[in-house]
Amino acid sequence: MPPESLSRPRPPISQAELDEVVHRHALFQSGRHGGQRAMLSYRDMSGLDLSGKNLSDGDLTAAVLENAKCIGTIFNSATLFGASLAHVDMRGAKLIRADLRGASLRGANLTGADLFDADLRDGALATRISPGEYRNIRIDEGASDLAGARLVNANLTQARLSGSVANHTDFSDAIMRNCKLVRADLRNAILAGANLEGADLNGADLRGANLKDAILVGADMSMTETAGANMIGILTDRPAGKPLADLRETLEVLVRRHEEWATSDGARGAPLDLSGFDLRNARFPAGAKLPALKANGTVLVALNLEGLGLQGAQFEGADLRSAKLVRADLRGANLKRAKLNYADLRDCNLGALILGANRYLPARLDGAEARHADLRGADIRRANFTGANLSSANLTGAQIEEADFTNATLSDMIGMKP
Repeated sequence: MPPESLSRPRPPISQAELDEVVHRHALFQSGRHGGQRAMLSYRDMSGLDLSGKNLSDGDLTAAVLENAKCIGTIFNSATLFGASLAHVDMRGAKLIRADLRGASLRGANLTGADLFDADLRDGALATRISPGEYRNIRIDEGASDLAGARLVNANLTQARLSGSVANHTDFSDAIMRNCKLVRADLRNAILAGANLEGADLNGADLRGANLKDAILVGADMSMTETAGANMIGILTDRPAGKPLADLRETLEVLVRRHEEWATSDGARGAPLDLSGFDLRNARFPAGAKLPALKANGTVLVALNLEGLGLQGAQFEGADLRSAKLVRADLRGANLKRAKLNYADLRDCNLGALILGANRYLPARLDGAEARHADLRGADIRRANFTGANLSSANLTGAQIEEADFTNATLSDMIGMKP
């Protein structure tokens, strides 16, 4: 029989007392007189407000923050071992390298939170009661509990969740590169659009999970349970289209021939059609001029297309997630139903292509998926975004005159009011 666990009280703290602790912690961090590291272990902060505060390196071991407001709070490298964070509002919080072993995040909202290299593995607390004798402290110990939590668009790169309980958890569009999820309970979890590149899912339980359009390139899926999981549109190491080897010549030669075709009005060279190819390992020459390029249904995930001349290009249904299109000339391009989630479109030109007097061709993005796309400083004048999904996209400084957003999803967009 295992020894009986001990219980340890967690006395409440008032908002005024907490504010004083935070103030002294700020002095401590800056090395000023009167500073003191935040020592909030075993304290009950249920329902209190820590929004925008900096508790980096603070000790919140086994603390209670249930229903607390921690929007944008900084917990970098903080100790939250065994903490109770049920239903806490941690939208946009920073938990880089935080110790969350054995913590309960049941029903918490961590939308857009940064958990880079955070530790969410199982863990239990113990105390010494006599030489050589230890007893577990009765808290919410065991596997980290993320059941029902919301981690939409959260950064979980290199986070450790092995053995954690995350059933019914929403990881939609989360960045989970190289995430450790060994034996994690992810039953009925939502991982739609998540980037799990290089993740370790060995022995994880994904039964009934939604992995629609998830990126699983380089992921370890050995011994993973996937019965009843939605795997439609997942991207793995397997080719997702025609391989580069099927091109009649090297891409560099074909690009040069297309440029010759474009500059000679079709008298020389030949137009380039890359429709249906998987170009994830391709490299386009810097500054290439590829007007009217055809790449319908092409896989261009994470490809560097920075500064390319792509006026009037055809990208209908193409997969351009995380592609780098900074300063690309996309005037009049057809991106209808394209996937542009997390694409970097800063300072690109998606304006209309002038065809002659009073004639122009607007860029088409109708039905496109552009969640979390970066369109800062972009020219999207007259562009057609009818029915597109631009939720959480950043349009700060973008030129939007006469752009058509009819029936577009604009929730949580940055830099532009819907």
